Amino acid sequence: MRVVAGILRDAEGRVLIAQRPAGKHMAGSWEFPGGKRHDGESAEEALTRELREELGIEIHGLERYMTIDHEYPDRRVILETYLIRRCHGEAHGREGQAIRWCPVEELASAGILPADLPIVAALCAGGAVTRRE
Repeated sequence: MRVVAGILRDAEGRVLIAQRPAGKHMAGSWEFPGGKRHDGESAEEALTRELREELGIEIHGLERYMTIDHEYPDRRVILETYLIRRCHGEAHGREGQAIRWCPVEELASAGILPADLPIVAALCAGGAVTRRE
């Protein structure tokens, strides 16, 4: 399964995470927002669509961050992540999912999905900045 995720940081340096809703794989866990790629869709197109649909924001200035190949017991996920340098709008859970801005140093204890943990480690070692327009 090929999925995309975006890393957004606010002016205080916190990172946006979303909780997986009931009925989805690993419901209740937290993740970086994003979703599945559709056939024929680039990773950038998928992330732009997913964040518009899920969070109600328009993103700009994408920068490839890292790709993670993770094996869950029941599925393999190839996760392409992007730093989002600029966005327009206020993020809110448009599909009923909880979202929150989490300090980077608290991400490891926030119940993040296992596939996302390498992102947490990388963020703790460096940074990403998002500008609002």
